[in-house]
Amino acid sequence: MKPIWIVDDDESIRWVLEKALARENLATRSFSNARDASEALQHETPQVLVSDIRMPGGSGLELLQTVKTKHPGLPVIIITAFSDLDSAVAAFQGGAFEYLAKPFDLEKAVELIRRALEESLREANVEQVSGETPEILGQAPAMQDVFRAIGRLSQSNVTVLITGESGTGKELVARALHKHSPRASQPFIALNTAAIPKDLLESELFGHERGAFTGAQASRRGRFEQAENGTLFLDEIGDMPFDLQTRLLRVLSDGHFYRVGGHQPMKANVRVIAATHQNLEQRVREGLFREDLYHRLNVIRLRLPSLRERREDIPILTRYFLTQSAKQLGGDPKRMTDSAMQFLTGLDLPGNVRQLENLCNWITVMAPGQSVEVKDLPRDLIEGASFAAIASPQAAFAPAIAAAATASDIMAAGAVIPVSPFAGVPIAPAAERQSWIDLLETEAASMLAAGQPEVMDALGRLFESTLIRTALRHTHGRKNDAAIRLGIGRNTITRKIQELGIDGAKDE
Repeated sequence: MKPIWIVDDDESIRWVLEKALARENLATRSFSNARDASEALQHETPQVLVSDIRMPGGSGLELLQTVKTKHPGLPVIIITAFSDLDSAVAAFQGGAFEYLAKPFDLEKAVELIRRALEESLREANVEQVSGETPEILGQAPAMQDVFRAIGRLSQSNVTVLITGESGTGKELVARALHKHSPRASQPFIALNTAAIPKDLLESELFGHERGAFTGAQASRRGRFEQAENGTLFLDEIGDMPFDLQTRLLRVLSDGHFYRVGGHQPMKANVRVIAATHQNLEQRVREGLFREDLYHRLNVIRLRLPSLRERREDIPILTRYFLTQSAKQLGGDPKRMTDSAMQFLTGLDLPGNVRQLENLCNWITVMAPGQSVEVKDLPRDLIEGASFAAIASPQAAFAPAIAAAATASDIMAAGAVIPVSPFAGVPIAPAAERQSWIDLLETEAASMLAAGQPEVMDALGRLFESTLIRTALRHTHGRKNDAAIRLGIGRNTITRKIQELGIDGAKDE
């Protein structure tokens, strides 16, 4: 890992930050002015750069501009006096990660630098993964199964049926199958059968002869002819009209078809990949889809997981889409805060990857700052948030939680309480359950009505204790890992463990 650069003309500030970061086992390099740091940037780069604004030999804002021009992904933290808050705003507009106002709390400064460091390492990982897998992104086990299947089919011409919810990326997988097949140098033709009116779909697929119908003033090649020697991707095959299914079956069976109005059979050398979000077995039972066509298409089936089944991929997908949106607009990518990313990861996005991509486009255009908080997300997304279980241990505590009447009962039951204030705990059927916020409100009202003193402190300690205990259980008592998962500093979690009397923590 590269060192953290500290640029400040005040020797005492450099010394304090160097010693504090050394205690965190973080390497540093210091500069007394912006000019020397700019010269060093010609030959090497830091992992994070921390710079004062007002210095002899160039300002921190000028250094920030230099960094963002040459290394747009490098997090820069600006140190500013309270009298320079206008400069801090300018720093944000210039792409700064965050600013520190003098005099600053050393522990908070170290936590901020750690957050910037984690962001820098994540961005580096995204760039590496994006370079390795430009077609489809996914590290979840379910997606790895899909990648393995694509690899196994790379030298095959077999018909493939791709199933999955809308927005899961079925066309991307079809394109990947084509790209890694022996037909890669030939055309890839895609047709959404649900988007073409029934009267025109036959002509779209098979073409037509001149005079075949009113308006057919010239012969036209259909998609099968356009895809000759290549791949034809038929999306939403479950919506194909029943009579056209018969013609498609014939092509798949013997490789021959007729143009609309034509009398000369035409030979099709085409690999067909079909996709649908519907349950084809059910449509066969209902008489809406030919059973023989279903079996002809269902030679090899690839099922794409929904985004709910691969939540661990949401952060990498979000960063990728934000980067792509920024490139289109010619700006710097927006950054999601840890709380905002946790909020997104907990969402049930019915539109799957397509909805997430659209959301990232919205964030790029509409979010006010470079660092995106939960409150910066679309209001309808926040107000209508629907969550699944965030941690599997909740299932074990569900009976106890379902019976709980107060917030303290829930915490005593050992439930995993999501950090995000928008995240609900799935504790009972929807008609019966209360959100944990409602239960917290009930508990607070009860304590206030009873005249209990220091209600905020009592509930706050209970909340913090529950979060830290849960994180320690999740990391098998490893204090440093728990701090990273919770998004707090190592010193902070150590202090909290001592203050709250939490047992079972260990440094390694």
